[in-house]
Amino acid sequence: MFKRSSVALAAVAALAATAPAASAQTREYEGTIVSVNRENRSFQIRDSERGTIRVRVTRRTRFERINGFRSLRRGQRNIETTVRRSNGRWVALEVERSGGGGEHGGRRDDDDHRGRGRGSDDDR
Repeated sequence: MFKRSSVALAAVAALAATAPAASAQTREYEGTIVSVNRENRSFQIRDSERGTIRVRVTRRTRFERINGFRSLRRGQRNIETTVRRSNGRWVALEVERSGGGGEHGGRRDDDDHRGRGRGSDDDR
């Protein structure tokens, strides 16, 4: 009985010890792009709560609502990035434009009628 309890206790302690470390490995920043360095494939982002950090982009970085690294420009607002620490550097796991007004790529009802009836001789 003692052996089972100590094994279970050791397993719980190991999980408790690794859980905070796993969550501390990634962080999220949201803010404005301060600079973009195309040669180093990196950018700086200023988060009003956390300050400014330099983030490196790799081929594994996922982009959402942004057309890749080439679309990042200094002064862009509402950019979110999820980063992890690797060899002393912040590496982007994901970069995306936040917000979106709730449409997120969906079609509005009036999109089906775009261009019809406006300036057309058929309506006169």
